[in-house]
Amino acid sequence: LIIAKYAVFFIILIILFIMNISNRNKIKKLKAKYYRFMSGLGDQNIEELLEKSLDRIDDLSEKSRIMENHINGIERNLMQCIQKVGIVRFNAFDNVGSDLSFSITMMDNNDNGIVLSGIYSRDSSSTYAKPVIAGKSRYPLSAEEIQAIEIARKSNRERIYSDN
Repeated sequence: LIIAKYAVFFIILIILFIMNISNRNKIKKLKAKYYRFMSGLGDQNIEELLEKSLDRIDDLSEKSRIMENHINGIERNLMQCIQKVGIVRFNAFDNVGSDLSFSITMMDNNDNGIVLSGIYSRDSSSTYAKPVIAGKSRYPLSAEEIQAIEIARKSNRERIYSDN
């Protein structure tokens, strides 16, 4: 019976020893975190530190909101900038060598813009401009001008897909 008591005490002693070692490791980790947290603070208390941190977070939130508004404005302006360009070179007349005539389409994100066409002949060269609204013009378009519009639309789609 006495041996059983000593065995129980010995087991309890081993359990307490293991718990002591475990607690020492936990305290060591907590001290390391505490020293890292308090390093460089000098005589500031935690309340002052938290107040300063919250003020900095408020300042950063305000700056983030301002930047987001600024970016939204830039994106709205960008929608009206030329984003789609299509170029077609062609030979307008059989008796003129090379593809010296052209049609160029320049459109914004909403397919609004212009089609410029230059027709070259041996005697003269003429340039025409036609407005484009939503990808269409109220003026008759040549096959090359329609092709330039389609190239512009397609090049923008390919750019969008390749960015993702």
